[in-house]
Amino acid sequence: MQVSVIGSGAEHEAAAEEIGRLLAERGCVVVTGGLDEVMAAALRGAKAAGGTTLAIVPGELRSEANPWADHVVATGIGHARNLAVVATGDAVIAVGGSWGTLSEIGLAMRLGRPVVILEGGLAVDGVQRAGTPAEAVDAALARLR
Repeated sequence: MQVSVIGSGAEHEAAAEEIGRLLAERGCVVVTGGLDEVMAAALRGAKAAGGTTLAIVPGELRSEANPWADHVVATGIGHARNLAVVATGDAVIAVGGSWGTLSEIGLAMRLGRPVVILEGGLAVDGVQRAGTPAEAVDAALARLR
């Protein structure tokens, strides 16, 4: 399974790192947009647990990905890469976030991907919420069975 972790905000890095670790411990490949903050933290957590990571970056250079990315897709399409990030995951977990995260949630919902928003993140009607990183991982994976 592949799970996309989306979001932003330095204040959410600890939660994102825990989510990445928990996903890797459950055998999931962790997918992010490959840049900083939440994206870097989720990959860092996955790598700390021995997991596999995938970064889908907006630019044309694989070198723009954070150092915790095992595999990098350089899209060269800017914000439009948000579609690739959520389409690559079997499920999506949102941590913090702003407009880019909101677009990813909308795209994931349109694609029929299960989406879970960690409390403290965006308020989106009709999207499941979770109170802790462990609950977010459990909820996302439960929706894939």
